[in-house]
Amino acid sequence: MLLSICTSFFAQLFNDNTVAERLLTDITVNKILKALISVFVAYGISATFQSFVNWLSERVARRFRLTIKQSVPFWKGLILIVTVVYLLNLFLNLSERNLLALTGTIAVGLGFAFKDYVSSIIAGVVTLFEAPYRVGDRIRIGEHYGEVIGYGLRGLRLQTPDDNVVTIPHNKTWTDAISNANSGELEAQVVTEFYLDHHVDCEKVIRLLYQAAYSSRYTQLKLPVVVVMAELPWCTKFKLKSYPMDARDEFIYQTDLMRRAKQAFAKHGISYPRFNQETPDMISENN
Repeated sequence: MLLSICTSFFAQLFNDNTVAERLLTDITVNKILKALISVFVAYGISATFQSFVNWLSERVARRFRLTIKQSVPFWKGLILIVTVVYLLNLFLNLSERNLLALTGTIAVGLGFAFKDYVSSIIAGVVTLFEAPYRVGDRIRIGEHYGEVIGYGLRGLRLQTPDDNVVTIPHNKTWTDAISNANSGELEAQVVTEFYLDHHVDCEKVIRLLYQAAYSSRYTQLKLPVVVVMAELPWCTKFKLKSYPMDARDEFIYQTDLMRRAKQAFAKHGISYPRFNQETPDMISENN
């Protein structure tokens, strides 16, 4: 399907000598070499710039890390635009009349052939300005959750908690809900849940959870720490809501909170819920 559309598109274009002569400049070996060199130079600058920014962002003060990384998509977009404009000027006579003929024909031809790809590119440009996610954000799209570590022309690269890298096309923003935990900020709230017996001393548990949060070396003390609780048929659930100083420490921070809390619960005789045959059914009903 794709091949046939492209073939018919270019066949129609180049069989029309008038259009081809009007649109195309003389294609010489010198121009082809210039085009290849410009593509390689653009790719080299883009890759070098990406590596330099990654290196620099890990060596500046923590509060500047995300700001530096978030500038990468704009610079890479600028490099791409300059390269594309240079190549178009090299091979095409871009008069106003030719531009209208070219854009109309290409829009029809490529609209069918590369509609998903073009949709992702347009969504990527829109996302740059609307910013539902940026490099360094911790987001969830569909079933995938993790940190945005790359922003490409077609999609973003997401690093999951299991250290896998998932590439998601930008056009997912048209249809899927996006949950963003930090929205460009360095801190993201971490919710740590504890399930305890119905008969525990709630005041003591809440006090111990506050102590666990404020004694952790990862906690951002400038932001609020909150404990909320809820009664479930099989236990009392406590939620400790707090912020690490760096969102990338989310799981290390959560582990540190759980370790401190469990040590305190053991020391003060805080009991966990007892399970019986009905417990699995009660858990499934409340999930």
